[in-house]
Amino acid sequence: MTDPNFLHKGDHVHLAYGLMSRRVTQPALSIEQLPDIDLIVLSHMHEDHFDRLVEKKLDKSIPIVSNQYAVNKLAKKGFLAVFALQNWESTLVVKGNAKLLITSMPGRHAPSLLGKLGVLPPVMGSMLEFARHNEGSSVQDATDTVDFDRNCKLRMYISGDTLMYSELKEIPRRFPNIDIALLHLGGTSVLGIYVTMDSAQGIECTKLIKAEVTIPIHYNDYTVFKSPLKDYQKEVDKAGLREKVVYLAHGDTYHFRVGSAQRSAARSGEASDTVSAEGNGSRIQGSVRTTVAVPVEKDEAELRLASSDPVQVS
Repeated sequence: MTDPNFLHKGDHVHLAYGLMSRRVTQPALSIEQLPDIDLIVLSHMHEDHFDRLVEKKLDKSIPIVSNQYAVNKLAKKGFLAVFALQNWESTLVVKGNAKLLITSMPGRHAPSLLGKLGVLPPVMGSMLEFARHNEGSSVQDATDTVDFDRNCKLRMYISGDTLMYSELKEIPRRFPNIDIALLHLGGTSVLGIYVTMDSAQGIECTKLIKAEVTIPIHYNDYTVFKSPLKDYQKEVDKAGLREKVVYLAHGDTYHFRVGSAQRSAARSGEASDTVSAEGNGSRIQGSVRTTVAVPVEKDEAELRLASSDPVQVS
């Protein structure tokens, strides 16, 4: 699961010093209706991504992967299995014959001035790569990441609450052939300044990442969202990308096919494809359960948006 947010319509969240926002939608399900959760990938520590209901009701032993700032905050709140990633660092999660490689992507939640003032918390994007190994294989084989590109069955990019900026250009260079991109849009405005992508930045990011399918999320839940989905839809149509974008309402399910073709391009540069299971000073392979049942024995998998942000792949 990613970025759990289960507050109800009319509830308020704290976003920055003295700044509150009201939720204007209902979540598609309650936190009590969630299936068993193995792992959470958290983009950043903001109450519209990790709210007080989650803080109160979530099992404190569920592993959470995020950036260092969020991990420090979570540890102080009593969460017991938190693992920090820096930009381009990876951690590997193994469950049965399924493998999930999580790599932290760059993100910038605020323009330079707001960032320097520390008004908003740091944010990370995520690349989730799903593969498999043979049942009964050795621990070394199960946790090997060297051939991950060749064996990868599904590659999913989650932007997090980032703006478009130069470091994002490195993502498609290191990670070509992205199957699905989940883009956090909405044009969130803080003190009159955008701190998430609006429609113009959203289409720029769509063109940059070049995913087989792009799914916009995070665009209509709170009063601070100032760029409606219809504006992004217009940009998509103008760019001739209508066939590459899927729009989901709360509770909708998207069925997609898992590619079986081998991926030809390996990571280059500094991408840490050899960092197999390091998180906050602890090895987490084997002991961490993955939120994903990698679809290796069937041709289809489901992507559910539990609310605007939580994503479950089963």
